Formats: sequence, structure tokens, C-alpha cells
Amino acid sequence: MAIITIDGVRLTVPDDRNVLESALQAGIYIPHLCYHPDLPENGSCRMCIVEVDGEEQPVPSCTLRPKDGMVIRTRSERVDKLRVLALELLLAAHPEDCSTCPKYGNCELQTLMQYVGANASRMRVRIKGARMEEGNPLLIHDMNRCVLCGRCVRACKKLRGVGVLDYTKREDLETFVATVHGKLLKDEDCRFCGACAEVCPTGSIRDKLQAAETGKTKEELTVPCRAACPAHTDVPRYVRFVKQGDYDAALAVIREKAPFPKVLGYICNHVCELDCKRREVNEAMSIRNIKRYAAEHDTGKYWRGKGKQLPDTGKKVCVVGGGPAGLTAAYYLRKQGHDVTLKEALPKCGGMAQYGIPAYRMPRNIVDEEIAIIEEQGVKIETNCRVEKPVDLLKEFDAVLLTIGSHEGVRLPMEGSDLPEVLLNIDFLQNASMGKETGMGKRVIVLGGGNVAFDCARSAKRLGAEEIHLACLEARDVMTADDEEIEQAQEEGIFVHPAQTFERITGTDHVTGVDFMNVKAFYFDENRRAVIEKEEGSEHHIEGDTVIFATGQRPQGTVDMGLELGRANSIVVKEGSNAASVDGIFAAGDVVYGTKSVIMAIEAGREAAQEIDRYLGGDGDISEVLAPEQVKDPCIGKEEGFGYLARKQPELKTAEEREDNFNQFDFGICDADICGEASRCLQCDLRLMIHPPRLWNEFSNTEAAEGNKEEEVTVNA
Repeated sequence: MAIITIDGVRLTVPDDRNVLESALQAGIYIPHLCYHPDLPENGSCRMCIVEVDGEEQPVPSCTLRPKDGMVIRTRSERVDKLRVLALELLLAAHPEDCSTCPKYGNCELQTLMQYVGANASRMRVRIKGARMEEGNPLLIHDMNRCVLCGRCVRACKKLRGVGVLDYTKREDLETFVATVHGKLLKDEDCRFCGACAEVCPTGSIRDKLQAAETGKTKEELTVPCRAACPAHTDVPRYVRFVKQGDYDAALAVIREKAPFPKVLGYICNHVCELDCKRREVNEAMSIRNIKRYAAEHDTGKYWRGKGKQLPDTGKKVCVVGGGPAGLTAAYYLRKQGHDVTLKEALPKCGGMAQYGIPAYRMPRNIVDEEIAIIEEQGVKIETNCRVEKPVDLLKEFDAVLLTIGSHEGVRLPMEGSDLPEVLLNIDFLQNASMGKETGMGKRVIVLGGGNVAFDCARSAKRLGAEEIHLACLEARDVMTADDEEIEQAQEEGIFVHPAQTFERITGTDHVTGVDFMNVKAFYFDENRRAVIEKEEGSEHHIEGDTVIFATGQRPQGTVDMGLELGRANSIVVKEGSNAASVDGIFAAGDVVYGTKSVIMAIEAGREAAQEIDRYLGGDGDISEVLAPEQVKDPCIGKEEGFGYLARKQPELKTAEEREDNFNQFDFGICDADICGEASRCLQCDLRLMIHPPRLWNEFSNTEAAEGNKEEEVTVNA
């Protein structure tokens, strides 16, 4: 440690830390541009120069090492003039109009100009004439704004160990930053970590998508997969654990947010993949399959028997409905110490995962395994127990949560919809799951374009239907079903007809088919009313003996519950709350917002558990840490062909092997491919480890701290 004095303030500082960093940590501002706390110093910008007693010339404080007795002044007439000169020389080659800059209001150079008082008007303006490169994924290179601070080069070389950026000279001897071989970033094996954009003080290298344009926070924009996940599972963290081969730790990360990791590994709608930045480079990460692999190779080392379990509170909660939302809420409420009883109307818990999603997609033993863990936590489960009057439960329980889902299909009010061979999606799938008679014929027409519609069509194929057609209003590119569902259905011989209106179901005593017309345009107006423009003269008929409506679902049995109801018999809850119209009764999941996804139901269950815990006198904190600390190495290194690494595909049975049975056919990513798939991750979260800039207006000591001459500060090592 050394004792130095800066502007009258005595500092005790580490010998190995430069004077600039020591001053900034002590709250003393010294202007700087090329310096960044996460990068090696280079002293090129001359903004951080200071005067040192005994030295003839000012020296850059970012390369100055402290010595005992050193006396330093950050401001003087000579220092101020030199800073102004250095900055004006930089500004002479910088675009003049700050207001057109995408970094306006968040630009380090701009704030430095305000502090130093520089003005480029005295210098001869120099136009660089560099072409703005917008051909890269995720990033824009606009080197007309570059001030050659070198931060991006040092970040790429030293911080990340990738080294695709460097200084270069054009024929006119203009120095600028570019890729090493003058190619696009993808062809230079860039890792697209974003460190260069993060440290750039001027926006010369910047993200194509700016926070101001989206209304999202920096963290949401930086790690979009985590932000997109309804439960905000820490995706990069568990992907990194999988890459390291620590599947127990990866699964523990997932279990910190969701008690059904295996179920999610099979049927999560993986909205995280839609926002994955890797998608902009070539193909999104196979996040769901990585989660599945971790779940299938987990031993429970970090979570089984080791999570939170608070002492019993004496409070009793009844959860009505054993789907993902209800099971999740029951699990966390029990962990908070409450006595929890879950009542399920059907013979088994699991909701649509048990009785709706076909077994070839969601093996039932997986559902049963994860429900058993809920029971192990101490949740009492009563099946074949239908609740019709939840208000009566308040005589026995302190709180009641309704998570009964949306288990009633919707029959469209169209001609022929009351014919006996017209079936509803939920009834059909539930009967198929339970091995009951479905009422299906040999030529089936499914109306609807979501995953449930494809579950119906593909189940019909496995039950022996000879010809299956699926039609929906939406065009192919905006169908709500997953692409893999559509493609696999077509492989199995199912005919898919996008952009069709359902004119009428034909037949008098029995279904003979459906009349359709082509859709020219389909959209919703400002009042959210559907507008359908039909193609004139496009009437056509598809013959069939069975029609399955898969056009929506709604809650069942809510009409007589004595609660305020909303659209489609959903239960109304207070704004920003899960509380229903009767005190002590709460609702969550599909029964509130309609049919969504398993991961949304899990998050809804978490939120309900938090609110009910607070209602019962708890703090509502259901968070728990299960996974070990993870060491994140910022030096990710270069990988040849990184931008072209293809997404690893799951192992699938052929259409012929799968189309006549309900056996599992998707076996996920194999052992040989899992590390390679995890290695494709851009590790976007590493960017959040880079220190943000500290601007001069954040310091109270920007006028040389004359009033603090007696103050002594120790800077931590």
C-alpha cells in the first residue's frame, strides 16, 4: 500500500493499482476516455493527465503507479489546456450533430465534452468517409464516430480472448478499427458477445437494437432468453453448467424457478428461443432440449431434500385443480410452512400434461415422477374430488386458490356444429388419454391451427383415422402451432390447409364434410374484432365423417361458483393481484387468462403462492438458492467457424415408426451432441459483468475537492 495525495485528499492505495482507478474508487473524478476498469490501460487519449510534484510534464494517470508521498493535482491551467487540445483534435474527425447520434444522452464522449469544455470549431474538420457496416448480425460498425480509444480492440483481444478487431490503415493513411481480415464478423469467427459495443464510448460499435427503441431494461435486452421466460429461469447459467458437464448444477438452476423441469424439457413452448440472440447469427439455441438433457441426467445432488422448508405456520390452504399452476402454488406454499391440500377432479393430477397433451409428446411417467416430488414436500393430494362451491371451503381453510384451468372445448356457432360427429378438442384428447371411446370416424377434419389442434390431428392418426385434414384461418407463416408440430404432422400424412374460413359443416343427420373459402386477409381491428377478407369464388369442400373443433377452450364449472366472472367464464381477479371477488379466494393460471402454456402456468402458480403467503402473514419470499456458485470466465476465446455452428437436432423416430402408436418418438439431443449445442451459446450474460461507465456528474468531487484537504481515504485492494 502507498499513501498519496490527490487534490488535497490523502489516499491509502494498493501499489499495483493505477492512480486513475484509485482516484475514481475514492470518489475523485479524473476525466478519461480510453480507460475502462475491465481493460488494460493504454494512455492514448490524454484525457486523464495529471500533474505530479517533481515531474516536469503532466502524465496519464491511467498508467501512473502510486508511490509513497506522491502529490497529484487533477486540475491546473496547463492540464486543462492540454485536455481541451487533445479532445478538440479527436472531435475534428467526429460527426458534429450529437442529436442524430443513437447514443445521444448516453454518450461518454458527449459528457466529457461538457466537463472539459472542448469545441471542435477551432480545428480543421476531417471527414473519415468510412462506410457504415450494417451487414453483421446484432451489431453496427459506424467508424465515422470512432475516436480510436481502443477499448473495443482491448475488449476483443484481452477481455474475451477472441481477437477479431484491430487497428488498420487505409491507403490515405487514415487509421481506424476493423476486423483483422476486413471480413464480416461472422466470417472472422466473432463470438458475438457484445463486449465491444458495451465498452465503446461513442456508439461507433453499437447494438442494432437499442434499449430506448424497445422500452426494455438493459438486462432484458442483454439477456433476452431469461427475460422472455415467464418464470425468468437463468438460461445462460444452466446452459453453461451443461457445457461444463455439471448436469446436477444445471438442473438445480432450473429448479430454483420451476418445480417441473422434466415436463418442461418435453413440452415447454420455449419462447426463450424466439428471442435468443443466436437466432440472429444463424439458428437459435435448442434451449428446451438442453433443459431436458439436464433433467434426464440429474441425480438430485443439489436440490433433493436440501431446499427451503419453513416451520409450520398453522395456516391451511386448499388448492383446487392439480395442473401445473395448482401444483406449483401448492409446492411453494408448503415450503413456506403452510398446511396445503390439493383437490383434483380427475383420477390423476397433471392437468393438460396428464390428460390433454398426447403421451407421445409427454410420457405420463415423467408427469407422475414430478408430481411425486410435490407430494414428498408434504402437499396432501385428493383426486376424484370435484369442488363446486369454493366459498364453502373457507369454513375449513384460511385461503383457497382456484387453478382449475380451461378444460371445456368451444363449439363455434356455425351451421352443422350440432351434428353428432362434431367433437370438442378437450373431450377428444381426454378420452384418448384415458383409453376411452372417442367417437371418431375414419375421415377427420380438425378446425384450428394451434398446438392443441395438431395434438388432435396427430392423435386421430394414431387412433386409426385414414384421412386427416387440418384447417385454420391463419396463413402458414403466422400459425400459432410450433413449426416442428406442423412439419411432423405433415410427415405423418396429415393435410394442412392454412388461410381457410369455416363456412359450414355439411350433412343432415351425420357429418359429410366441411365447406371452406380461401382467406385473402385476416387481422384484428382497433377493437380487437376479427376481420376476415375472403377470396371471391374460392368455395371448396372437404369430405369427412368427423369434425373436431380445436378453436379454443374455457373454464368448466365456474358459472355456479358464486364468483365474479369475465369473458368466456374466466374468473375475474383484482388488478395486479390473484384475489377473486370473495375475500380469501384466489385464482391463477388458465382459469384467469385463458389457455396459454405450462411455463406461464408455473409462473402464475409462483405469483399466487407469493400473494397467498403474504395474505396469511408471511413475507411472500419463495425464492431459494439451490445451485452452486458458478465461475464465469470472461475470456471465452476464439472458436473457428463459431457463427456457422449448426443447431443440434434431436433424435426422432421416422414418421412410419411413430404414426400408429402413442410411444415416445422424440429422444432429445444425444450425448455426443449436447456439449456442442451448449457451446453455441453467445453467453450474453457475461456482458452484464462489464462495469458501466462512471460519468463526471456522478462524482461530488469534480472541482478538485478543495474543501476536503484533511480527509483520509483508504482504497480497498
